Amino acid sequence: MSELHTAARRAIEPAPGLLEQVASLPFRLADSLLSGGEEFRTLRTRLNHIQGLKGIQTITVSSPAPGEGKSFVAANLALAQAQLKDNLTLLCDFDFRHATLHGGFGIERAPGLTDCLQSQADLHQAMRRIGDTNLYVMPAGSEVVNPLELLTLKKVKETLDQLADIFTWVILDSPPLLSAADGNLLSTLSDGTLLVVRIGATELKSIPLAVQSLCHNNILGVVVNGSRV
Repeated sequence: MSELHTAARRAIEPAPGLLEQVASLPFRLADSLLSGGEEFRTLRTRLNHIQGLKGIQTITVSSPAPGEGKSFVAANLALAQAQLKDNLTLLCDFDFRHATLHGGFGIERAPGLTDCLQSQADLHQAMRRIGDTNLYVMPAGSEVVNPLELLTLKKVKETLDQLADIFTWVILDSPPLLSAADGNLLSTLSDGTLLVVRIGATELKSIPLAVQSLCHNNILGVVVNGSRV
């Protein structure tokens, strides 16, 4: 286990209230999410600086197409943030079509976000605390027929606002921007977007198309995945 993941496991008492009702599960992390950690600590520092200037809390992490590592980046950024004392961090799987985060952390997919948005589960039932860390994960939840329709609900914004009152950071793993409209809609509901591209996988022409699809929403930066430098 990397230094990042070891540090994230340090015990920090959660905020009182809703979080006291959240189930705590053992810290398990799939090999597919393991990283060295240093790059994500650097990314964390830059985002925390931006947060101090602009007050951002909710971040959408997306990519132009599937297979470029957006879930890997979202998970490791959340782990890096949770490493800091009193830095309560929530990682949400909004990729309802191809949810993966529950598998990466060894938790059940449901109850989760879709169940909460459809009033089939309470907010505390839809999230899990990872071990005794500052990290909480909200899996995608039960499969739905029309994910885009679910994202248009007023309750999505209300839920994100409520979560921002509880957590220092709320990190949203979004569907790829050029695969469906879900990711573009989600980006309008958050404070900023990180675009993940992968060396050797992302087509160069897809990058400006992805940026244009965000319609000038607050793009915080581009994360280059797969670099060995």
